[in-house]
Amino acid sequence: MSSLMRISRLIDAVNAFIGQWAKWLVLLAVLVCAGNAIIRYTFSISSNAWLELQWYMFAGVFLLGAPYTLRRDEHVRIDVIAGRFSERTQVWIDIFGILFFLLPISLIILWLSIPYFWLSYAGHEMSGNAGGLIRWPAKFLIVAGFALMILQGLSELIKRFAYLKGDLPFSAFRKHAVDPALEIAAIAQANQTAASEKR
Repeated sequence: MSSLMRISRLIDAVNAFIGQWAKWLVLLAVLVCAGNAIIRYTFSISSNAWLELQWYMFAGVFLLGAPYTLRRDEHVRIDVIAGRFSERTQVWIDIFGILFFLLPISLIILWLSIPYFWLSYAGHEMSGNAGGLIRWPAKFLIVAGFALMILQGLSELIKRFAYLKGDLPFSAFRKHAVDPALEIAAIAQANQTAASEKR
């Protein structure tokens, strides 16, 4: 299990790195949007490329940020029912959801998106709008986003099975903090556990 936990930590680190960079796309999208609006209303100049660039950045935020959000257990979940169960039952619910919903859907989308991206890349597909951008980078984001989501789903499975074996605390992968101080404490505890495993 320790080798699997190393793989899990590597996946977590990759998605954390990508997620930290993806969040800056929000700021860039706002700046591009504001700059485009100012230029359009001040100089009556506009370009579809700027509008499509905003769309690309929004896609990047969503598709590259979703695996990181899963890692941090920040996706919307219905805890009204599941929160009443024991920790072990909640973990089994997570395992069921990952195995029968998250991974199958992500694999199907990845499988379908690879040729969708490749045809666009090989054919040098351009936007149908005048002055638009090339299309393959946006389509590649679908491939990258769902590949990272599959990896993160596997990482979450590893962590939950480690919990069932008694090798990992529940707080290492589940966010239940009601305020930032409690969340920081939970992260610190998870980091201490990870550090002790390395020794």
